[in-house]
Amino acid sequence: MEKSKLSIMILTARFGEGHLQASRALMQSFLDQGIEDIWMIDLLEEAHPLLNNISKKMYITSTKAIKYGIDYYGWSYYMTRKYRQHNPWRRYFNYLGEKKLREMIEEKRPNAIINVFPFAAAPEIAHGSDILSFTVLTDYALHSRWVHPGTDKYYVATPELKAELLTKGFEQDQIEVTGIPIRPSFYHISNQDNPFKKVLHPDKKTVLIAGGAYGVLSEIEGMIQSLLSRTDCQMAIVCGRNERMASQLREDFAGDPNVHIFGFIDNMQELMALSSCIVTKAGGLTLTEALTLSLPVFIYKPFGGQEKENALFFEGKGIARISYSVEELEAQLLTFLSDGAKANAMQLRMAPLHQAHAADRIVKDILQTMTQSLLQPV
Repeated sequence: MEKSKLSIMILTARFGEGHLQASRALMQSFLDQGIEDIWMIDLLEEAHPLLNNISKKMYITSTKAIKYGIDYYGWSYYMTRKYRQHNPWRRYFNYLGEKKLREMIEEKRPNAIINVFPFAAAPEIAHGSDILSFTVLTDYALHSRWVHPGTDKYYVATPELKAELLTKGFEQDQIEVTGIPIRPSFYHISNQDNPFKKVLHPDKKTVLIAGGAYGVLSEIEGMIQSLLSRTDCQMAIVCGRNERMASQLREDFAGDPNVHIFGFIDNMQELMALSSCIVTKAGGLTLTEALTLSLPVFIYKPFGGQEKENALFFEGKGIARISYSVEELEAQLLTFLSDGAKANAMQLRMAPLHQAHAADRIVKDILQTMTQSLLQPV
């Protein structure tokens, strides 16, 4: 079969932007390779819209409840992290979306299904339907929901993840260490045409704070003022779609030339490229983007679950620092801003961990695997 005749189904979910961004990066790479029949599907939204909506609201609520010591998302993550294949609860989650997925497979008849979210129904159905099944892990830690014996091939971020999957019974050639797919724009940044050069002072170190929708900035506004009074730095604060936060911060820092407030921006990579470090949450995609740009990371109060595990992995590699109080974060940033040697050391440790152009590498390997499978005699 010609490559252009192949058809691909990418299964994703809208829990945060990470899974969607990775899926879009893969989809674009497939299109660049001449694959025309490709579908990106939010399976939980398609199959169970009400449950999907409730689940997303519970996730967002859990991020706010953490400040009161209630971390039910984190608790559920760790309770189910080591579940075996035939655990009743795991079997229940495995079958979410099964009926809808079978309908879509019957309608679209894909040659391959790619999981960018742990829908275990996909490899199970694919395995019984003579369809290749691939899984792209979008975090730096493994949870049992990603593991399914019907998966033909895994694409992971690190050798450590590959080693862990090998203990689950998979073979060496079933697991590729490719990195996590990110937007192609992170590989095509023009320093000369960077629009943020007109905003940021070129001779000042820039602390980029990605506050986003979860209100991190509401706790560290005092720290921002303290850092500005004790160091010769500037702050670039991205509020995302939290317009109320952006408005409040613009009012609080009105007239301060060292504080730059942004709402939602679609060229975050250009702002990151001019920054000295980033204060952010520990999503797999965000950390991979920082790794790509050799941007040291400071993680404030990581959410329980995969984000905390991501944070611990990065801290263990010496390329990120975790803080659980404003005072701790401020002390870490002061040390970073005043000690150039430590800052350089963090950046140097990032280089060996960086896996460039993950989406292209994954797509080329998937197409090669599909071609070899189709050529095999029945």
